Amino acid sequence: MAEPNEPLKPDDFPLEADKDRVRCQDGKPIARTDTEAMAHEIAERLNAEEHRREEDKWSA
Repeated sequence: MAEPNEPLKPDDFPLEADKDRVRCQDGKPIARTDTEAMAHEIAERLNAEEHRREEDKWSA
């Protein structure tokens, strides 16, 4: 998995859920979860937040 204090970069998105793991676009695991549903929820929320951040950059 990624280093614990290593921040996500725009190139890491979109994130994907793979069973009980959240992975970067390149397949590198960044988190483990208790359930597959939780992995999907985390990936979805982080992807949505990054999308909003990118839109804010372009609208500023």
